[in-house]
Amino acid sequence: MALKIRLKPHERLIVGGAVVTNGDTKCDLVIENEVPVLRDKDILREKDADTPARRVYFIIQLMYVDGKDAVEKHDIYWSLVKDLVEAAPRTAETLAEISSLIIEGKYYPALKQAKKLIKYEGEVMGYVRRDQCLQTNDKVYLIGKGA
Repeated sequence: MALKIRLKPHERLIVGGAVVTNGDTKCDLVIENEVPVLRDKDILREKDADTPARRVYFIIQLMYVDGKDAVEKHDIYWSLVKDLVEAAPRTAETLAEISSLIIEGKYYPALKQAKKLIKYEGEVMGYVRRDQCLQTNDKVYLIGKGA
């Protein structure tokens, strides 16, 4: 079955490993065979893979859009998973779900799960920041334990 995608002006898309950028107007694109497709909102640039969960997402994205060097990408993935579970054990369940999908070669569903991991990581970091300090104007007030 064909996949019809409506692109906004200047929207980017990855189709089968190729980055496609739309022009100045809306456009309909029809993908008639099965190839990896990622819309702009789902594309994570390498420079933005700056947290452990984002690095997991990025390597899965590479697995999905580019089948080359699969063994190397899987090795990187498992190393990232090991480090993340050691640092944040509560991520183990989500990472187990993602890993099952990876093993089955279901990279797009794995990316969707990895987005949940990024969301969780953001929530945790938000709690950590709030517990550490409260900034008002140019002053920093420590709050939380030991304050």
